Amino acid sequence: MNASNSKRGARGLTAGEDMPDVDLDDDDAADETPAPAGPDVAFTALDWTARTDETDTKVGAEVIQALVKRLPNAPGVYRMMNAAGDVLYVGKARSLKKRVTQYAQGRFHTNRIGRMVRETATMEFVVTRTEIEALLLEANLIKRLRPRFNVLLRDDKSFPYILITGDHASPGIYKHRGARSRKGDYFGPFASAQAVGRTINSLQRAFLLRSCTDSFFENRTRPCLLFQIKRCAAPCTGEISNGAYADLVDEAKGFLSGRSQKVKTEMSDAMQQAAEDLDFERAAVFRDRLAALAHVQSHQGINTQAVEEADVFAIHQEGGQVCIQVFFFRTGQNWGNRAYFPKADPALEASAVLGSFLAQFYDDKPTPRAVLLSHAVDEQDLLAEALSTRAGRKVAISVPQRGDKKDLTDHALQNAREALGRRLAETSTQARLLSGLAETFGLEKPPERIEVYDNSHIMGTNAVGAMIVAGAEGFVKNQYRKFNIRSTDITPGDDFGMMREVMQRRFSRLIKDHGDQMPGEDDAAGEEDMTGNGFPAWPDVILIDGGQGQMTAVRKILADLGIEDRIAAIGVAKGQDREAGRERFFARDKPSFTLPVRDPVLYFIQRLRDEAHRFAIGSHRARRKKEMIRNPLDEISGIGPGRKRALLLHFGTAKAVSRAAMEDLMTVEGISETVARTVYNHFHES
Repeated sequence: MNASNSKRGARGLTAGEDMPDVDLDDDDAADETPAPAGPDVAFTALDWTARTDETDTKVGAEVIQALVKRLPNAPGVYRMMNAAGDVLYVGKARSLKKRVTQYAQGRFHTNRIGRMVRETATMEFVVTRTEIEALLLEANLIKRLRPRFNVLLRDDKSFPYILITGDHASPGIYKHRGARSRKGDYFGPFASAQAVGRTINSLQRAFLLRSCTDSFFENRTRPCLLFQIKRCAAPCTGEISNGAYADLVDEAKGFLSGRSQKVKTEMSDAMQQAAEDLDFERAAVFRDRLAALAHVQSHQGINTQAVEEADVFAIHQEGGQVCIQVFFFRTGQNWGNRAYFPKADPALEASAVLGSFLAQFYDDKPTPRAVLLSHAVDEQDLLAEALSTRAGRKVAISVPQRGDKKDLTDHALQNAREALGRRLAETSTQARLLSGLAETFGLEKPPERIEVYDNSHIMGTNAVGAMIVAGAEGFVKNQYRKFNIRSTDITPGDDFGMMREVMQRRFSRLIKDHGDQMPGEDDAAGEEDMTGNGFPAWPDVILIDGGQGQMTAVRKILADLGIEDRIAAIGVAKGQDREAGRERFFARDKPSFTLPVRDPVLYFIQRLRDEAHRFAIGSHRARRKKEMIRNPLDEISGIGPGRKRALLLHFGTAKAVSRAAMEDLMTVEGISETVARTVYNHFHES
């Protein structure tokens, strides 16, 4: 649907208004975030309107009753918000009036809905033309706003693809993730980057396609190592003709497009023919290529001829948690699987969780022609129609009852059951470790968020501070942060000064962004999704890699910020001779101490510290590498990529540019006298 149709089909309603007059000068209206534009439903800022003051003094069912009278009997999307303006729930309805009336009655089937209604201070609505548009918009808003009472898809990384380029005379094969902006053929999705990597490695042995960059390709004068180990045909140096290489590219595309048996048959016939011609060396090449193709298919797990293109979903609930296992089938081949653990209320049925998950899952991903489910979902026909509308072709959603497709869903269900069992075991172990940590250091309760800090540098150069985060489910890598040390007042190698800067920057920013939700205060956050992904923003415990000196520096910063009493700061000093197991711990208001060598809490802290080491060293090395390859010409104002390229092509190296005379610089194409003088003065102080 185009934007103009959207404006006619979706209109914003607010508390106590049938059709509001939108005032673009209204500060509240200007601050409202418009609904994001999706592939099929596009909304503008005019579609959402500011809240009125009519319901400011009411909460719960009372405020909802005030809204029901003016709502239309039409499809749309509603948002329930608390007094602070945080979105509690996003839902869609065939009839907004009927759905909201159910909330206004005050009779709730579950405690979850009761809590949600009691916290509601206001609601906002969008009217859509059809229920399909409402379903698509609901999924879009849930992913963006992440309301805590909705089912939330927590791991939503894009899927990797295999790309065979089409913008070069000798196409290459690459792993691709993100927008398909480059010309070429895309094959996927694959479940993981590792699956793509393994497949590309095997395809290189089978079809000898290049994987180098175009610039590397253009500058070759002799074949690289991949040609020597028979993983590239070396079109860069003419070891294979353009026509023969194009045939290899076509074979690779055919294999990835589902014509694998035909490709293998033709390759087998060519091998037999070479053997009959007594060209055994050429026959051996085809033999090795056939073996590589067999390797690709043998690592794809289950394959079935009954499914050409489909995604298989299976859901399992246990211990208050949910696992949804997804298998991807394309061109009759299994391209991997992935386990998801959405955040959902334990009281929700599997059908409700799976239905909400599917709508969010396909909000920004291509939809296959068939979707196979282990459980029937709510409004299955509506969901199929919505996905068909988004894809522009028919999408069938079914729950197989027998045959090969039923075997696939059963297999996915078994994987979901096993994945959730492993997660529950890991969570249980992590919970015991967190409880042990709280007992060891005298904390009031097991910590929900632990932050570990470390520094990395070489003689003070390229200094980097690192923060890693852990919680009840292990390391939370999307919360990791690195701090490039910027202060010029710090003496190179001053670890105390570096840690002071890291602490100052980290907690000053935290107070600015989440100061109203500081730990230890009786706030109304409750289960609030403080960081946007269901994880607390404030740490309960911070671990510092260092002894008493480091802890003195850290506690001074925390005291200056007024949060020393709210966060438990613990120092972890390396033991005698830096031997693991002899670490000494420094906590507030108690003498330093050690833990028994075989204490599980000690192992847990060592694992946290080692992860902080790994992240800090990796960040330092990346910064150091970037510093090493930085070109001196990058520091000159007015020298962009074009002029830099011209100078390097003319003189060869940046050092030669630095030694060039003014007259020589002016002979370079694109370098005027003014620019030449700027370059010359940069390298010559006098």
